[in-house]
Amino acid sequence: MALECTISELGTARVACIVGRVDSATAGALEKSLTPLFDTPGRHAIVDLTALDYISSAGLRIVLMAAKRAKQAQARLVLCGMAPHVREVFEISGFLKILEVANDQASAQALLA
Repeated sequence: MALECTISELGTARVACIVGRVDSATAGALEKSLTPLFDTPGRHAIVDLTALDYISSAGLRIVLMAAKRAKQAQARLVLCGMAPHVREVFEISGFLKILEVANDQASAQALLA
């Protein structure tokens, strides 16, 4: 399955919904999709992983880069909607200790409020 990423607005945050698989073949496309999230300083972002089937270390690197861009833009990044098998990858990698995570978009938006 290919990667699809749509960007929308939710209140004061931008939301990126990722669908499909993030691996070495699709990580570059994800990076291009997420880069504009932090063009505006202080503009927070939510990355919705509800429809994410798989993420590799290449995908984790892109998420980490997005978190660094958020910090540079004085903004926050919140991940939400992780399926158990995706959450396990984030947990094993230690990313759950350094990234903000919510159950769903509404919870993510509440974190940013």
